[in-house]
Amino acid sequence: MIEIRFLVRAVHTLAGATWVGGSLMYLAVVLPALRLAGPSPAISAQIATLFKRLSNICIGALVLSGAYLTFDRLTQTTLGLSYVVVLLLKIAGALAMFILSIYMGQSAVRRLAKRSTTLSRVAPQLLVALGILVFILGAVLNTLFEATISPH
Repeated sequence: MIEIRFLVRAVHTLAGATWVGGSLMYLAVVLPALRLAGPSPAISAQIATLFKRLSNICIGALVLSGAYLTFDRLTQTTLGLSYVVVLLLKIAGALAMFILSIYMGQSAVRRLAKRSTTLSRVAPQLLVALGILVFILGAVLNTLFEATISPH
């Protein structure tokens, strides 16, 4: 049983790192480079399509592995209220990221909204910030879990 736990945890961590790290790379490197290089709609569209595909794979892996890990941890030991509160915050942050990602992936809607809404302009930065927060909450969850299973 430990092997499957390790594999699922590895998938969860790698999918999260790929999605959040890729979003940071896209925001900090790819978009500025595309702006400096001048308009190239075909290249921009291809990058966006490929990154959307990668993001969707990561989201699917995160949902499946996250559900497994949550069930596994909650049925394993008595974790306490602080663990449950942090877990709920992490889940809320992840759900916000999923919704934001879906919104950003709807290019026609976003293109119209980009001219008028603050959300559309700050969505990429918000996605990265939420991703970093979710990673930090994951580290807190691991610390809380380890504290409950270690002998005092």
